[in-house]
Amino acid sequence: MNKIKIETARTELRLIELTDLESIHKLHSLPETDEFNTLGIPENIEKTKSIIEPWISENQVKDIKNYTFIIEQKETEKFIGLFGLKLSSAKYNRGEVWYKLHSDLWNKGYATEVLKMIIDYGFDTLGLHRIEAGCAVENVASIKVLEKVGMIREGRGRRVLPLKSGWADNFTYSILETDTR
Repeated sequence: MNKIKIETARTELRLIELTDLESIHKLHSLPETDEFNTLGIPENIEKTKSIIEPWISENQVKDIKNYTFIIEQKETEKFIGLFGLKLSSAKYNRGEVWYKLHSDLWNKGYATEVLKMIIDYGFDTLGLHRIEAGCAVENVASIKVLEKVGMIREGRGRRVLPLKSGWADNFTYSILETDTR
């Protein structure tokens, strides 16, 4: 099993395990964290288990292409969210990030802190050329996070996100290894 640990000043990221199932299910079941998420609220914990089992398997291969991390507060070791980094083929040398933070910790700088660290990990450790992210155009909080870390808005996909409120537009962001970070 891969043992990857990434730390920020206030958080620690590690690859998810089945023992995290209950915490992940609670996070996925929060209506406020579901508003801009395409996953939807799982019907029960078994549905959540079926979602995360492939993530766990993907974290266990020698050359991980789809990282899924647990975010924990260092001080309390409390689960506060999830962070993903999916790599493209080696030819394109890019990654795509996503995150979901418990709503109790919104607007406290955690998402920005973790995203900065994952960008550094992607460029410095994984040698990526480009890191991308997308978010619903109405998700003002995520837009602020992406822009705070230096990601550039590149475009708008029309009605590509199947949200519970209906089809939503998506902004595409990226940062390159050569950008000032």
